[in-house]
Amino acid sequence: MNLKSSDNDQTNRPVFPFTAIVGQEEMKLALLLNVIDPKIGGVMIMGDRGTGKSTAVRALVDLLPEIEVILDDPFNSDPNDLELMSEEVREKLKKDQRIETVKKKISMVDLPLGATEDRVCGTIDLEKALTEGVKAFEPGLLAKANRGILYVDEVNLLDDHLVDVLLDAAASGWNTVEREGISMSHPARFILVGSGNPEEGELRPQLLDRFGMHAQIGTVREPKLRVQIVEQRAAFDESPIDFRKNYKNSQQQLTLKITNARELLKNVEMDYENRIKISKICSELNVDGLRGDIVTNRAAKALAAFENRSKTTVQDIYRVISLCLRHRLRKDPLETIDSGDKVRDVFKNVFGYQNNV
Repeated sequence: MNLKSSDNDQTNRPVFPFTAIVGQEEMKLALLLNVIDPKIGGVMIMGDRGTGKSTAVRALVDLLPEIEVILDDPFNSDPNDLELMSEEVREKLKKDQRIETVKKKISMVDLPLGATEDRVCGTIDLEKALTEGVKAFEPGLLAKANRGILYVDEVNLLDDHLVDVLLDAAASGWNTVEREGISMSHPARFILVGSGNPEEGELRPQLLDRFGMHAQIGTVREPKLRVQIVEQRAAFDESPIDFRKNYKNSQQQLTLKITNARELLKNVEMDYENRIKISKICSELNVDGLRGDIVTNRAAKALAAFENRSKTTVQDIYRVISLCLRHRLRKDPLETIDSGDKVRDVFKNVFGYQNNV
């Protein structure tokens, strides 16, 4: 039996509606674009304490469409995509064995700061493997996160080695565990979302570069908006079920918009001239590697798909380019990350815009 979103309100802890979040447009846009195209490479959200970073990420899960998975499979294997299914499922398909599928919501996995590598990657039971001759694998958080979202709060406080493991898995789409000559691999294609407070330190530039997008959020200064946020939070805390009912239609509309965008994405095109200009901007900003070019192209296409268009515009590129490049400009770990002004200035110069973007 599949639970509908209305049932979800009654059975799980109610989540603050995504469409009820006031402000923080940059963060919301980055999250939505990554859901539309997970290959963008995740998003790093940096901002002050109490600015709704965790609330927004957890609210996002409520919007995600259902996916088809293999019944009782620990890796959320996709029955129609070899790249997203476990070896066990592949073997069953080769032998023409019947496999059952179910529909389930895309999941979000929280990675605690104190997690060990075994907890994250999974472990191999060597004794069982050696005595019984079978690969006894105990899946970790990366297995659970396959085809979903992996959320790391305070990612800048996480051990660098673990961040490396997460980013490698996110980039390759696979997790491999090796113990004493025994190896086990499984699909681990997930959207990596990290959040943190810049006062507690930034990630090293080499690690930060691996995140597709970087969103900066600050405390809302406008008094009327602050009052609106406080009142909304109070109303939600007092009666979360009733509060969510007020946003049911807007939530459903946004879910439908995301689903349609994921379908349309493969047909979205970008002019060659604009692709050249994106690469020129990356070159002028001295961005290392080609990740900046690739992510900016993907993000602009995802935005066009989100707005139900099959061709990107210069405006699409302008809206996403600082999110895609600002964190790639920092060469010195002690430097602060550009607010986006430098990226926008170069954009306007390359595209020939002054103040009309």
